Amino acid sequence: MSGPIARRPVERLTAAQARRLALSVQGFARGRPAGPAASARGADRRRLRWLFERVGVLQIDSVNVLSRSHYLPGWSRLGAYSRAALDDYVHRDRHAYEYWAHEASFVPVGWEPLLRWRAEAALAGEGMWRGLARFGRERADYVARALAEVAANGPVTASQLADAGAGRGAWWGWTDGKRALEFLLWSGQVCAAGRRSTFERLYDLPERVLPAAVRAVPTPDPAAAHRALLAHAADRLGVALAADLRDYFRLSAAAARPRLAELVEAGELLEVTVAGWPAPAYLRPGLAIPRRVDAAALLSPFDSLIWERSRTRRLFGMEVKLEVYTPAQERRHGYYVLPFLLGDRLVARVDLKADRAAGVLRVPAAWLEPAENQPDARDLAVARTLPTRGEVAAALAAELVGLSAWLGLGPVEVAPRGTLAAELARALTARAVPGPAPAPDPAPAPDPASVRVPEPAAGVPARAADPT
Repeated sequence: MSGPIARRPVERLTAAQARRLALSVQGFARGRPAGPAASARGADRRRLRWLFERVGVLQIDSVNVLSRSHYLPGWSRLGAYSRAALDDYVHRDRHAYEYWAHEASFVPVGWEPLLRWRAEAALAGEGMWRGLARFGRERADYVARALAEVAANGPVTASQLADAGAGRGAWWGWTDGKRALEFLLWSGQVCAAGRRSTFERLYDLPERVLPAAVRAVPTPDPAAAHRALLAHAADRLGVALAADLRDYFRLSAAAARPRLAELVEAGELLEVTVAGWPAPAYLRPGLAIPRRVDAAALLSPFDSLIWERSRTRRLFGMEVKLEVYTPAQERRHGYYVLPFLLGDRLVARVDLKADRAAGVLRVPAAWLEPAENQPDARDLAVARTLPTRGEVAAALAAELVGLSAWLGLGPVEVAPRGTLAAELARALTARAVPGPAPAPDPAPAPDPASVRVPEPAAGVPARAADPT
């Protein structure tokens, strides 16, 4: 009888394998999970735990033309879940907390010790916006009074401070009170305790926000924290360049370089090459690369799958640019544009606006991504498998109808701008025509892995199972 088959380490990935691996670790491999209704609080809690396990970081942004950015990654991966459940998960149940991770973000509360080095650096005026560091240094007495007021009256908003001051033109019109509280937040002296319905942040002392068990965890030295953060990033990127890994938590190259070498030496990261990539890449051992990805999802421009633009270009061939702050006459695709993932490719992008007064999801523009932009489109065998314009329009129409319902809106209305607008409008019209109800799709069987990376060494944590 022959002995066990030795697994040969993966040394090279194709562009398609890298793309499928990236999608798989982010929760897209099998499409949106089936499960209890979104109104079931326990089901949503399990799904949100799974979501945070997959992405780790939900970036926060104040733009609300469609939905707050931190809600959208859940829609992309879970479908219609309760946004109120996410609010509770963070602000009531304290399973996650708000801090500067990638940018301002929600992250698992158990990671708070790994980010204390950032707060300590900020307290010394390092690693934060220079203007804010200067304010904290030059207005130290004012900042101390703001902290005392939080201690006495928290949670409070910036506008509730007794001496908040007037807003100024620079810094988004921030008052001195807002600047003081943001300095205190960045330096770990206060925490974000929640948000008002207006999205105004509430501030309170850490001991009144963070669970006691988290605060009791000893502070790791910065090198250990950086190693852990890079490993967390690798878990959520699948395969990544060194620059991608450090960008996930905004680590400097000088801080990340020796820690990556240590992770490779310890066997917690494997170094590989990816076809077409400009430098060696890294991945965690034990990852399975699916043979196919069956996804259909719109992606927030702040989604961790695509927030690093050069990586998005390498994986998907799409140039993604946030044009919110671009003058209207200079925008190419629109104000708030979401790429559309179909299968394992970004095949279109749409400018979206929630017209809440009219109860309409508006599509000011819809664009088909040119086939030649796909990373492997020159391969004729691959080119034959790309979805047609009609297939993209039909899948996108279904996604928009579902998104509109989740947002509490009604019809989807498409403006005649963009290379996919006419086809998308026809697909939406076709969906509105009554017809026989289709048979439900069978539950997808798990796809066997085409490649399996060697199993992790003892002590490397496993990922959470898919939610039910």
